[in-house]
Amino acid sequence: MIRSIVSSDRLAGAIALVLAATGPALAEPDAQALFAEHCAACHAENRLGGTGPALIPETLGRMFGPALEKVISDGRPATQMAGFAETLAPEQVAAIARYLETPLAETPRWSVEDANASRNLSADYKAAEAPVFTADPMNITLVVETGDHHVSVLDGDTFEVLDRFATPFAVHGGPKFSPDGRYVFVMSRDGWVQKYDIWSLQVVGQVRAGLNSRNIAMSGDGKWLAVANYLPQTLTILATEDLGVQKIIDVTGSGGVPSRVSAVYQAPPRESFVLALKDLPQVWEVFYGDNPPVQGFAHDYRMEPAIKTTERFPVRKIPVSDIMDDFFFDLSYTNLIGASRDGARGLVLDLDIGKEVAEVDLPGMPHLGSGITWPWNGTTVMATPHLKDPAISVIDMESWKTVKRIETLGPGFFMRSHSNSPYAWADVFFGPNKDKMHIIDKETLEIVKTLDPEPGKTVAHVEFTKDGDEALVSIWEDDGAVIVYDAKTLEEIKRLPMKKPSGKYNVWNKISFEAGTSH
Repeated sequence: MIRSIVSSDRLAGAIALVLAATGPALAEPDAQALFAEHCAACHAENRLGGTGPALIPETLGRMFGPALEKVISDGRPATQMAGFAETLAPEQVAAIARYLETPLAETPRWSVEDANASRNLSADYKAAEAPVFTADPMNITLVVETGDHHVSVLDGDTFEVLDRFATPFAVHGGPKFSPDGRYVFVMSRDGWVQKYDIWSLQVVGQVRAGLNSRNIAMSGDGKWLAVANYLPQTLTILATEDLGVQKIIDVTGSGGVPSRVSAVYQAPPRESFVLALKDLPQVWEVFYGDNPPVQGFAHDYRMEPAIKTTERFPVRKIPVSDIMDDFFFDLSYTNLIGASRDGARGLVLDLDIGKEVAEVDLPGMPHLGSGITWPWNGTTVMATPHLKDPAISVIDMESWKTVKRIETLGPGFFMRSHSNSPYAWADVFFGPNKDKMHIIDKETLEIVKTLDPEPGKTVAHVEFTKDGDEALVSIWEDDGAVIVYDAKTLEEIKRLPMKKPSGKYNVWNKISFEAGTSH
């Protein structure tokens, strides 16, 4: 009897030990706590986005299940999203993915009333009658410092810092200038748009145009600013004069299927904004001019009848054969070149007729938004870096054939040049050679020199001064710098300490649509 009792006690003890050992492994990971610990710093506690995009079903698009788990584990190329495979167990990754797929209790909206209520104009702002500095206002260069969320205003001749102003958190997408170069607008990932007066060296005000935004575009007449939003899935139109919200356009396809807006571009000759959509095989054109074109064909029975609209900011929806979320335009803004981020080809869309007219060999995830053009052998070529392949594609913009693929030391992010420079500059950005900068001869299409400005540090993004005599390069680190080079001798002239300087934007190059910079 005693032996039986002892055996039972031993059995009970063994069972307890097994349960103790297996209990934690069998327990469901606390996905919300894991998200708060590992993800919220970039994507916000409410999952509505911060430096990173919103992570809710409405913005995840096609990325669910294994695809989402892969991103959490491996990260995403060409973004700040690092992988967590060495930090989180597979079951923890799966739990976070399921949590992100869970809808919020209420689908977040951001109405015209919400946006206008957020508008805040600076009480102490006073518009100057002339620039308050002696520098050439057309040769001002802005440096976005993401390390502490500021913008430095540089004299493009002396490289003196004229002002340094605080911006909303995590500026993204590149500032946009008014056509006269006086005002500049910056946008943050969480949807805030800020207006700054360069002449006065003062912030004018700000407004929240969305909850999670991608970039902004300035209308050719300087009256309107378009804001591309991931959340809500909308395009917001602002009046540049007072930052008042004029219209919010829901971005939906047939059957009410919504789409995030990957980017919005200006097309000044067309008096329109052109939208790249993340989730729909369509290109949208939104007209801002006083006389939008008639849509349709008046004398072709095969087409829908022509429509003359009286609607403000009417939308034209152009179907395409593939989802394209990165664009480049020819100099006339007639042809749009688009590439799917997960595809191996580019498409040429004639915006006048709304039809695809050519296919371009563009594998390796080209970064078309950073493409540049220059005249070459009697034609015009476009050059674009690739985010996955160690190469730069050079495309003839008449035949749409690849002239050359220039092999590089790694995938790159930015290219820049100037009409007065014989060189194109291209960073490497990704991989072990992120500290290199290639200099390419625009005639021979050969790399003639590779700079190593700061060994071991990320080197990225070039901007030229107004005359093209100097080139400014970023050391993209918290303890970084902007290095000024002689654009002809390629020798360093000056080094300006900066807090993780990312993009640099020269007033003249941007408002004159200099071919060597992005638009």
